[in-house]
Parts: sequence; C-alpha cells; structure tokens
Amino acid sequence: MPVTSAVTAARTILTSLHEVMASRSHAQAKLNTVVETIGESLDSEVCSIYLLREGMLELFATKGLAQEAVHVTRMGVGEGLVGTIAEDIETLNLAEATAHPDFSYRPETGEEKFHSFAGVPIVRRERAVGVLCVQHADPRRYEEVEIEALQTVAMVLSELISNAGLVDDEAVALGPQQTGPVRLAGLSLVKGLATGHAVYHQPRITIEHVMAEDRDAELQRVYLAFDKMREQIERMQAQAEFGVGGEHEEVLETYKMFAYDEGWSRRIIEAIDSGLTAEAAIERVQQRTRMRMRQIDDPLLADRMHDLEDLSNRLLRIVSGQMGTAASQGLRSDTILIARNLGPAELLEYDKRRLKGVVLEEGSLTAHVVIVARAMGVPVLGRTRGLRGAVRDGDLLLLDAERGEVIVRPNDAMVEAFDGRFAKTKQRAVAYAALRDVEPFTRDGTRITVMMNAGLRDDMPNLALAGADGVGLFRTEFQFLVSATLPARERQTRLYRDVLDIAGDKPVVFRTVDIGGDKVLPYLRHNDGEHEENPAMGWRALRVALDREGLLKVQARSLLEAAAGRTLNVMFPMVSEPWEFDAAKEVFESQRRYLKGQKKLLPEAIRYGAMLEVPALAETLDILAPNLSFLSIGTNDLTQFLFAADRSNPKLAERYDWLSVSIMRFLKRVQTSLIGHPIDVTVCGEMGGRRLEALALLGIGIRRLSITPAAVGPIKELVRKVDLAELGAAMNDWLLSPPASLRENLSQWAAIREIEVD
Repeated sequence: MPVTSAVTAARTILTSLHEVMASRSHAQAKLNTVVETIGESLDSEVCSIYLLREGMLELFATKGLAQEAVHVTRMGVGEGLVGTIAEDIETLNLAEATAHPDFSYRPETGEEKFHSFAGVPIVRRERAVGVLCVQHADPRRYEEVEIEALQTVAMVLSELISNAGLVDDEAVALGPQQTGPVRLAGLSLVKGLATGHAVYHQPRITIEHVMAEDRDAELQRVYLAFDKMREQIERMQAQAEFGVGGEHEEVLETYKMFAYDEGWSRRIIEAIDSGLTAEAAIERVQQRTRMRMRQIDDPLLADRMHDLEDLSNRLLRIVSGQMGTAASQGLRSDTILIARNLGPAELLEYDKRRLKGVVLEEGSLTAHVVIVARAMGVPVLGRTRGLRGAVRDGDLLLLDAERGEVIVRPNDAMVEAFDGRFAKTKQRAVAYAALRDVEPFTRDGTRITVMMNAGLRDDMPNLALAGADGVGLFRTEFQFLVSATLPARERQTRLYRDVLDIAGDKPVVFRTVDIGGDKVLPYLRHNDGEHEENPAMGWRALRVALDREGLLKVQARSLLEAAAGRTLNVMFPMVSEPWEFDAAKEVFESQRRYLKGQKKLLPEAIRYGAMLEVPALAETLDILAPNLSFLSIGTNDLTQFLFAADRSNPKLAERYDWLSVSIMRFLKRVQTSLIGHPIDVTVCGEMGGRRLEALALLGIGIRRLSITPAAVGPIKELVRKVDLAELGAAMNDWLLSPPASLRENLSQWAAIREIEVD
C-alpha cells in the first residue's frame, strides 16, 4: 500500500471508530465492526482482536479467520506471536509469520493460507490487556504508517474494552500483591547505600477519553501545554544548584533542545489531526518512542530517547491537569524514589535533604540523570525488573547500589543486617579518610602510586578528598557524550584547564576521546552508515580519531592550550600497532608547531602514553618503548579481547575471572618486558580497585594503580599491610605451577596474614 493511501486509511479508520464508539450496540458487536473496518481500510484479509481473560489471550473477534474459533482459540501470555506481543508489550511486523521462532499454528483458525502478520499490544495502565493483529495472504511488511494506525486503534480499543468491562481494570492496574520481603536485582548506576520509604515519582495517569470531539480545542490545549512545559524547563535550568560550567549545564541544555524539537511536537499535532484527544496523542507518540527504545542497540541514543519520554510525561501531566509529582507534593520523610525512568530536570525538583536514593525500571550508566545524581551524591539502581508489581507507596526499602539490589519490606533481621553494614561502611569511610594524607608504603618500604580515574569536572574534588596521587585516567569522551553537538574547541579547552587547575601540582593523564563501541555519538557516524556486527572490535577510539583527523586536531590544540606552562600527559586509547601511536603523536606535534608559530604559550613538557587494551600491542612493545613515557593497561577491554568474551553479555559476565592464570601471566609478561625502560606502567580499570585483584597485581610487580575515587582509601589501607617480597614469591610459585584456583589460594594467603580482601 502506498504511504499516502495508508495515511488516508488511518484517518478513515479513526473516523469510523468514532461512529462505532458512539453507537448503542453491545461490546461484541462493536468489536466485530472494528475488525471489519480495519481489515477493509488496510486491505488486509484478516484482522483479529485477542483479549486477556483469566490469564489467557482469547480470540474475541475476527475478520478472515474461522468464526468457529472465536471464544475458542486461547493462548497463554508468551505463547505464539500473539502471546509474545502481550508479554513484551512489543509490536511485530513480519513478512513471513511462520519464520518467526515463536510462531504457533492453530488449525481451528484456518490461518495456514496467510503469510504476512502485524500485531500491536492493547495497553491499559502500562499492561497489555489484549492484542490487535492483521494478516495477509501475500508476504509483505506493513508500512510504518499502517502500524501507527493499528497502535492508535489499539488505544481506542483499550477504552472500549475497559468501559464494557471486558477486562478487570483492578487486576490490570495492581497485579498480584505481595506482603512479605522481596529482593529485586538491578544495575548499580551510582553506588552507595540508602534506606527510606518508597515514593512513586508520578501518579499513574489513565487516559479516559481517546477520541476527540473538537480538534481545534485539542490543538489549543496542547499548544498551551508546550508553552508551559518549556517555561518550566527554562526556570529549572536557571535554578539548578550547581557550580558554573559543570557537565550538568550541558545535560540540561541538551534536555532543553528536546523540549523545542519540532519533529516531536509535529508528531503529536498530526495525531490530534487524525482524531485523538491531546492526552491520547501524547500517549500515542510516547508509545512509539518506547517501542523505538526497545529496538535501539546504541545506549547513547537510548538515553536520549529516555529524555524524550521524560518530556512526554511532563507534557501529559500538564495537559491533563494532573501536574502533581512527588516533588511538587514534597517529601515527608527519607525517601527512595521509584520511577520507570527519570529525566535530569525532574531529579533536580526534589528536596536533596530527604531524597536518599533512586530505583529505576530502566536507566543506563551513560544516562543524563546518572550524571546529575552522581553530582548530588544520590545512589541509583537501574534496570530493576518487577518494581511496580512488588513495591507499594510507603514500603520500607533498603537500597544497596553497591551489590546491585533493593530489598522491599525487609524484616527485622534484614534491617539489622543492613544497618550493621551501613554502620560498618561509615566506619570504614572514616578510617579511609584518615589515610587521605598518608603515603601508601608497603611493609617493606616500597611506595605504591595510587591514582584515581575521572571523566567529569565534578569528579575532580575527589582528588583531594580521597588523597589520590593524581588522575591516572581522565576520560575526555564524557564531555562529548553529554553534549548535543560536537563540543567546540573553546569548551574543550575550558574543561581541560579547569581539571588541571583543580589538580594543582598532581599529574593528570588525559586519554584522547574514546568513542565508538558502546559509546556512539549521534552526531558522529560512519560515512557509509553501515551497522557494525561487533562494535567493541570495530570503528572506535583511536581508529575514529585517526579517520576523523579534525576531531583529534581540535582536541590536541585544546589540550595544548589548556596545559600551557605545565606538563601535559596525553594517552591514546586502543593502540593496536606502533604506527597508530606515531600517527596520533604527530597530530599533537603538528599542532604544537602551529601554536608555537602563533607565539602561543605551550606546555613545558609533553609525555605521551598508550593504552594497552588490544593484546597485539604486547608483541610490539619493544618497538614502541623508546617513544613511550608511560603505558596504561586497560584491564576491562583487555579481558574481553583475551577471552573473546563480550563484557556486556550477562551470560559471560561472571564466566572469566580476572585472577585466571592466563590473565596474570599476560600482565606479568608485559610488566617484565618493560623493566629497564623509563616507562611508568599503570593498571587502570575496575580490576585495580578490587582488593584481592590489587593484591595479585602487586604480587606480579605492578606498582601503579588508577582506580575509582571510592577505591583509593581501601587500596591504600591494603598496601600498608603487604610485604611485597613475600607476596611476589607466592605469586611466582602459583604462576609457575598453577593451583586449581588462584583466587582461592590468594584469599587463603591473605586470610592467614589478616589482610581483608572483601
């Protein structure tokens, strides 16, 4: 079907549905009329409606399938294509239905002669209560506008079946209630411990009227709502309680950009033009956003879609007159905030004295709200499944964003254990703080350098608070990730200069921009636009920088100007071969020559380093060594490359141990190969921040670590308990003659010497 005729069909369907909804016929007759109307308008030989009854999806009405199957064909949620749509609340659009792995043939329906299939969930209060689907004899994918028409019809059907009592609204809204303790797992986005009572960020808004009576009135309502929402964003940006020039400003600027996005507002207006109320139009576009989010593999783009959903929620509350969120009502006690997702501006609305933590159904490490929460010092747990079914307003919650879990309605024993751990954490924090100005010498007098990792201007105060020796890894790409456009040279220079000013006489190692892989920028794409099957080993990091030389030139000049009169430490990520390092270094040297010709003040010295993440580089270190001032071993990427194991794959997350003999031998060989060269060898990554793993690294000769600020105190305390000669001898023996478990042997060794490694 051509797109223009599909648009016409969509409007025809809505006009017809308006008449159906207004008629006095009973619900079954209305459903029968609906399937006939949709089938004819979309030129589909089959249109069927399945509704959830007693936990099963029952065929309620059909055009094209056998009428004898109505109220007879039933399938469970998750069973067949229809059950899959209901379970995932997901749209399916298939040219050949039988090719889908979840296809389930039901002979009583007579559907064997149909090939194409498209289905959308019928959603009520964020839960699927049915499925609307169409089929055709010829294999074809339905046009996007046809799918959107089906989704709009599904919204109308949701209202119809609710008014007719065809589904139990209370069961849909609440789900099975639980009363005892529940432990929910999630992803630690901002680490920390917190306890408080559950408060839902926003009350559930149920759209009661879907079909519009007066199009012009609905348009006027949504125009006014857009104006009010934009005023709120402007006011919020002006009142944010943060220092000048932080990444939060860039986050909120990007957020504001979405609020003024013409494409988003145009889609809402088009939905009103088709016959929907303002509320239904916003929800219709929001459903489209959610479904696009589920199809996006790019985490950065998914985060941007979360920002758009946040704005949709805000607009919906304004236009419906239900503007009160938990923030506007005020927090009355220590609170753990519950939300599907949260925008950065919404988080800023809360009283920081009462807000103790946040638990999200979605969320990711690169989300804008995480950047703001980290600056506020609020622990955040994301990707927490089953929240709405398990948590009620007012429930006591124990949030453990260290271990990645939240305990709902804990019993007395759980509370006591958590309080004990909380108290112990505070005691340890006090003890570690006391080591802030203490230099980490081992028992046999060796000075270990303990540096910290950073990526934001707001991370820099931790340098003094933790007592780190410097910043061993400053991830410059974070500025690019939170920006809506490529950061201008002046902005980059300002950030780097601020970081160096805060660091004072302590060194800062700037890693050039490491984008690509799981850190894709929407404004920087492949020239050919091809999708990468394995982005972790594809066009990323230094490969991008060398291909887009202008990107590296701008960053080089910014770093050189920012470090004027000081020592600049610059490191190149994901170097595979020496020529890549040489090419990147030449970009910096050419910019240095240019600035010198412009009579600009230059750094007193430049120290160049490389990240060892690609195992191949280890075989050419003898070639590279004369040009290196330092080498940083990135254990996160290195591990996944050594084991050919995607570190983001949950099935492999716990499969490969950092304390495996293969990794420890590899690291020891690298460290040994550089003895005699004036090269600082640092391990930067999560491995060095774990006490047992850090113990192993010290045992193979590593004397420099760069870790999270929170790990600096614990590692300094560990160092002071170690005799390196004794530890080194034990590690040598184990690597020469490997035990069944190196981790177990090292743990026992530490326990005998009363060295805590948990």
